[in-house]
Amino acid sequence: MERHGRKLPEGLLIRAIRPEDAEALAELVNLPGFRFGTLRRPFHTPEEMRAWTEPARHGGLHLVAFVEGALVGEAGLQRLSGRRDHAGEIGMGVHDAWTGRGIGRALLAALIDVSDRWMGLRRLELTVFVDNAPAMALYRSLGFEVEGTHRAFALRDGALVDAHAMARVVPPPR
Repeated sequence: MERHGRKLPEGLLIRAIRPEDAEALAELVNLPGFRFGTLRRPFHTPEEMRAWTEPARHGGLHLVAFVEGALVGEAGLQRLSGRRDHAGEIGMGVHDAWTGRGIGRALLAALIDVSDRWMGLRRLELTVFVDNAPAMALYRSLGFEVEGTHRAFALRDGALVDAHAMARVVPPPR
């Protein structure tokens, strides 16, 4: 399978999250590499993840990626509200053993497709740790730009680290 000029893993399946994914999701988010690139703390339980799999609130979308029955990534898009309902926030992560193999690109492309073609969002936002060069390269390749830097953004492994605010803005149709 090929998408955006890159070969994707054979048998890649992207679909909406389900409650029965909770056990595998807990395993995924507890992986050290996955956690290092996100705001998650260690030791999530399947019960916590089950609550997280409940239907998306306020028009959000939560996707999971599988290869041969194994959960290899997850991504979410949450529409903002009020005067910011033209925008959405994205969060995502890929299994430690599957980074650099197109999973993140496929998940992000699916979110962008739904955002543009089905939700009518004009702005997508995300934060990324400043030392996560592979993620920043992926985001840039799909139209995201750095808008600023949050200093001492989050505690990670005992140290405060900075994060970039990135966004993809789609101009309104003429």
